[in-house]
Amino acid sequence: MLDDRSVIIRPLVTEQGMHFANVKGAYSFEVNKKANKTQIKQAVEKIYSVKVSKVRSANRKGKHRRKGATFGMTASWKKAIVFLKPDYHIDLF
Repeated sequence: MLDDRSVIIRPLVTEQGMHFANVKGAYSFEVNKKANKTQIKQAVEKIYSVKVSKVRSANRKGKHRRKGATFGMTASWKKAIVFLKPDYHIDLF
């Protein structure tokens, strides 16, 4: 079982993410690969004291990289987009 602090790894602060936060109330987070939507919803509600209306999640595959003669990959990770109810917002700065 994952606790709330290990489910949410970090918020993703990007230009597009801030636009969606202002327009749609949608915030993106990097989350634990083993976390499901219910665990993500509960963790965000508990950590940020907000009400979540829905959660979308996606597994992001690592990219192939090359440095000289060596080949490798960046790490795979999981992204979650959390939509809040209209009266709530999160201050990420």
